[in-house]
Amino acid sequence: MTDSAVLSLAKNLIKRPSVTPIDGGCQELMIQRLEKIHFTVERMVFEDTTNLWARRGTKAPLFAFAGHTDVVPSGPVEQWHTPPFEPTIIEGYLYGRGAADMKGSLAAMVVATERFVAENPIYTGSLAFLITSDEEGSFINGTTRVVDTLVKRNEIIDMCIVGEPSSTNVVGDVIKNGRRGSITGDLIVKGIQGHVAYPQLARNPIHQVLPALAELASMLWDNGNEYFPPTSFQISNLAAGTGVSNVIPGNFQVQFNLRFSTELTADNIKSRIYAVLNKHNLEYDLAWTFSGYPFLTDTGTLLDAVVTAVDEVNNQKPQLLTTGGTSDGRFIARMGTQVIELGPVNTTIHKVNECVSIANLEKLSNMYQKVLKKILAQ
Repeated sequence: MTDSAVLSLAKNLIKRPSVTPIDGGCQELMIQRLEKIHFTVERMVFEDTTNLWARRGTKAPLFAFAGHTDVVPSGPVEQWHTPPFEPTIIEGYLYGRGAADMKGSLAAMVVATERFVAENPIYTGSLAFLITSDEEGSFINGTTRVVDTLVKRNEIIDMCIVGEPSSTNVVGDVIKNGRRGSITGDLIVKGIQGHVAYPQLARNPIHQVLPALAELASMLWDNGNEYFPPTSFQISNLAAGTGVSNVIPGNFQVQFNLRFSTELTADNIKSRIYAVLNKHNLEYDLAWTFSGYPFLTDTGTLLDAVVTAVDEVNNQKPQLLTTGGTSDGRFIARMGTQVIELGPVNTTIHKVNECVSIANLEKLSNMYQKVLKKILAQ
């Protein structure tokens, strides 16, 4: 049996090993397809990261598909049913690293665009693709730098679908119309090292900071809102000591993260944490890593089009959620862009034996094509 256009492209992408930040030729494969339908292509390489910006048309509104060709490592190869970079079909599912996250989405996007352009060679506005090989990694030289480049030349994306695997049970049952912000603190509490038998000659930083950490962990940061759960403070890593039982450590390292709603800003979070630490008279250093502001698309043309398209394919409207981790949507949203995440079921992402339903991929491509028609077709 001949593969469908979506399945064939998905298999061709999966067979190209592309562990972050390696692209493995995936973007060149997409470029070949997009240039055939008259996209203007820019290859944006920043340091070790390969990025693609492709556009068809010059007028507003500018609609973009966004995604990534990089994947996480395969993990223990011996635990896979089939080799992770040999796409394999088993009982209606396509197996391989990146099948769901997110080479399947990329294939659905490209084929949906090809079909839309064939039916609508002239349309209102412009179509674009923003693809990176750095989403699963440090996110330094990927989408964020492409966005910076576009903003400098006043090329603003009006609407964007990110193909992250948003669905829970069947494709389109959940779409992400926003994401929480994320900020990480690396705290070093300074004490004085000494012998445990002579505590009066030392200062134990663990004992000093525990009341402050307990206060931060129990703090009500906000109540959330209609779209976001309350902000969460979580301690992720602790380190202290020399490995022996008779030495009071000189330093205590604490790493914590907050996933925050639109009720807070990064500056507000920082000021509240500094206030608690200072109240407990701690000597410390604190470094911050800011991963992105929360974003939300609660109204607008894109949300209406996506909800309607999903309903037409599934005969059921999608649930709107902002749960989960961060995505590159946070960088695109900085432009004032309407951003929605719509992609495959996320049950197997980042796991061995990652897979995606072939039927769901076909539905996803159909959803994407319907969105294009609703937004751009004359």
